[in-house]
Amino acid sequence: MSTFKSFLTSDVIVSPFKVNKRFKFTETALSNSDVEINKYYGYNYPIPLWVSGSYPTGQTNIQDEILVYNSIKELYYTNYLNGVNGSPVGTASFNNDGTITGPTYTPNYYNYLPNTLPANRYFPTQSLSKIGVISIPSNLYGEYIKPGSVILSDSTSTYLADDGEGGLTSGSIDANGILNPSTVKYGDIIYEHGIITLTSASNALMAQFIDSDIDLLFESTVTIYETQYKCTIRENEFNFSNNQTQISGSTNSGILYDFATGSFFTPYATTVGLYDNSYNLLAVAKLAQPLPLSAVTDTSILINLDL
Repeated sequence: MSTFKSFLTSDVIVSPFKVNKRFKFTETALSNSDVEINKYYGYNYPIPLWVSGSYPTGQTNIQDEILVYNSIKELYYTNYLNGVNGSPVGTASFNNDGTITGPTYTPNYYNYLPNTLPANRYFPTQSLSKIGVISIPSNLYGEYIKPGSVILSDSTSTYLADDGEGGLTSGSIDANGILNPSTVKYGDIIYEHGIITLTSASNALMAQFIDSDIDLLFESTVTIYETQYKCTIRENEFNFSNNQTQISGSTNSGILYDFATGSFFTPYATTVGLYDNSYNLLAVAKLAQPLPLSAVTDTSILINLDL
């Protein structure tokens, strides 16, 4: 049988924490229908008139090479075209007569590093420049890719590693099988968007990771909210049992058996149910063993629920 008691605000504590899940996709698995990690080329073609679809790139989701180049440039590198360390944002002045003067009306450089580390982003702007892009869907990386978790490798045992600061560098495997990134940088990792770019790699190295089958290892990040419910039973609460098997006789006479009327009889709690305001059962917590309810002090049961 059940007895009910409402929670107070102080009885419920919600604590967020980050969890990570490791993914490893090998070779052709990247293009599977339940994965769909795409690899693209981006080109800076010097053409007077661009026609959509003229330069297709990608495996399962076809894009245009010119659009890929311009999109990556605008989203992640506009602020670093004048130098790998970034440029100051152009600001405007609002005059008393209502006019606006300055190098720009609104800041163009809305792309920025998501940390306080020194900026270091290179993007090629010469005619016929080529870049490589690996796009991981959000249903895989969650809120963002865990920094330092990305490893790319191809069939020739060439490794590219995440330096933990948003840079994609060359890497090597030591005697213990641990991959160590170097200081030679080939691109960037946009953790929040699941984007891996190759902006300073040679055409040959780019072809190894864009045209050929590769292995990709990374860890996703998701916030889980743990809710702790404190179920407090006062010494004067629930000190009787609603179990109908304690009723003597074959009918519901309301007379308890003698053992249930003694001063040493104590009900036991075995299960705690969480209900909504309409008394719909939402969750059930089973105790490891029956818990006797004290008649002289409070009894507290803590329930942790992760969502």
